[in-house]
Amino acid sequence: MKHFRWEKDAQGLAWLTFDKQGESANTFSRDALEELSAALDEIAAAKPRGLVIRSGKDSYIAGADINTFAGFTRAEEAAAFTRLGWDTVQKVRDLPFPTTAMINGFCMGGGLELALACSYRVALDEPKTRFAFPEVMLGIWPLWHGLQWLPRLVGPVAALDLILTGKAVDARRARRMGLVTQAVPLRILENTARMVTLEAAPPKRLGFAQKMLLGPLRSVVAARARKQVAKKARREHYPAPYAILDAWVKYDGDPFLAGDDPSCSMKALFEHPTTRNLIRIFFLQERMKGLAKGVEFKAGHVHVVGAGVMGGDIAAICAMRGITVTLQDTAPERLAPAVKRAATLFQRRLRDPRRIRDAMDRLIPDVAGAGAARADVIIEAIFENLDAKRQLFAKLEAAARPGALLASNTSSLKLADIAANFRDPSRLVGIHFFNPVPQMMLVEIISSEKTGKEFASNAMAFVRQIDKLPLPVKDAPGFLVNRVLGPYMQNAFRMLDEGVKPETIDGAMEAFGMPMGPIELADTVGLDICLHAGKELARKGAHGEAEAPQILLNKVALGQLGRKTGQGIYRYEKGRPVKGQPGAFTQDMVNALVDPYLAEAQAVLAEGIVPDAELIDAGLIFGTGFAPFRGGPLNYLAQRKK
Repeated sequence: MKHFRWEKDAQGLAWLTFDKQGESANTFSRDALEELSAALDEIAAAKPRGLVIRSGKDSYIAGADINTFAGFTRAEEAAAFTRLGWDTVQKVRDLPFPTTAMINGFCMGGGLELALACSYRVALDEPKTRFAFPEVMLGIWPLWHGLQWLPRLVGPVAALDLILTGKAVDARRARRMGLVTQAVPLRILENTARMVTLEAAPPKRLGFAQKMLLGPLRSVVAARARKQVAKKARREHYPAPYAILDAWVKYDGDPFLAGDDPSCSMKALFEHPTTRNLIRIFFLQERMKGLAKGVEFKAGHVHVVGAGVMGGDIAAICAMRGITVTLQDTAPERLAPAVKRAATLFQRRLRDPRRIRDAMDRLIPDVAGAGAARADVIIEAIFENLDAKRQLFAKLEAAARPGALLASNTSSLKLADIAANFRDPSRLVGIHFFNPVPQMMLVEIISSEKTGKEFASNAMAFVRQIDKLPLPVKDAPGFLVNRVLGPYMQNAFRMLDEGVKPETIDGAMEAFGMPMGPIELADTVGLDICLHAGKELARKGAHGEAEAPQILLNKVALGQLGRKTGQGIYRYEKGRPVKGQPGAFTQDMVNALVDPYLAEAQAVLAEGIVPDAELIDAGLIFGTGFAPFRGGPLNYLAQRKK
């Protein structure tokens, strides 16, 4: 066998190790599934006291091999692969002795279904251990018993929450919800798996209320879940979550019982264009993750100058990822709100009091700016003023140690202009984050003609270190995201000036597939930032807009800057916009809004600002939320022309 090995120990336990040959992660290809099936037959014939299934890699099992699935050209091929996975996982469930999944790191998709097939699940209690069913993000659903077994184990409400969203939970959360039998540190992981298997305690059963939700109240649970799904996704755009609910209610999550039912069949989902586009996005994301592959740079200390919303959140994200951070601003009272926001973020994301404490300890207020001399990465995140940035970088370049990365978070100024007075302009790179920093995955890595390749590569490695997606961009007005958003948002504001309701404009683009309309997006970014960026782009000829929309000028003059001030185009309560009913909109309105966006994306490609069309699509999906089910703006244009 290439991928599996097993042995029987002195206590009569069988230990089956998955270590996929030639791969850094364990995934289920056809040959891996066939080997697993054969290994299970051998183990069953050996009649051990129990079986522990473990990984020979740094993580458990990432699920089915997406390359295998993407290579299918006919629905029948997908069905055959599904049958192989279904039968193999069922074979684990049917073994006549106790079985335990010993889980370290990612346990996703088919890997989680294999774990559910076991009698028990023992997990490594570390942040890297994560459980998820991400299939919905690829336009499909857990087809190897996951939709059957997870609701029976943890209850239907908790199970559907995971399956419909694709979100991940850590080992402790999994333990609390009943997904994991034990969550333990590494030093006792193997022994715990051994003892749990040998003791073979009766599994916990769901209570009466949960059994009612699984039985006679199943349709009620599904109806409530369907309402929640409808708030976020339209069935014609994203059929998978609706198919999940239909398959669970009608067929208890059995894809073979579903047969050719158009509401939830494998064939219907496989042939839907959304599925192909979402799989395309998966590969685009993997490509972006690989842009820093082989670069050994790793930041131990980051110094951030500017404790506003952007700078403070950049500092918080770095501290949360284990990096020591010094945060500089002109006075302690300017640092305090950033530290407070960071504490809230850590509590929401980390949960564990010790991890929250450690992250807070790594975030160090630094009014004097002493941390700049020790930092591996220095990020400037002050207001958009060229002279101010030049003066700041003169001090930072003098203070920085040799080899330290000097970065600007500028959203509209040219890097070459900022670096004009540098002794060594090759050190300056743009690292452009987007608001809100904790949620937005994309980070533009901007290189001027003088930026050194090593520094640009190190910037991409740093962005991957903090679990963001780097996008290489040339030093041009607006870079990619703001360049494309400029005319799109200008058109939306022109419509406001003409009397169109903001709810109607946003509703039109949400119907197109954007997660947020352009008016709410402007409020989220900040109307002052939109105005400044628009003027900069116009002055530098990015899209030729000469005059700012009147409503934008008025709102900024009044200090009504959007979500951050509680009032922009919309009024905000608890961070949410208060909206009226949208009016009717036409396809012509949709086209008037989206066509300038598409034209600007084409112009960016023609000018070579981003290396290729794939990366433009990826950047605009992860940076602007361009309708993911359409596969990116340039992909959408290509499909529209067919």
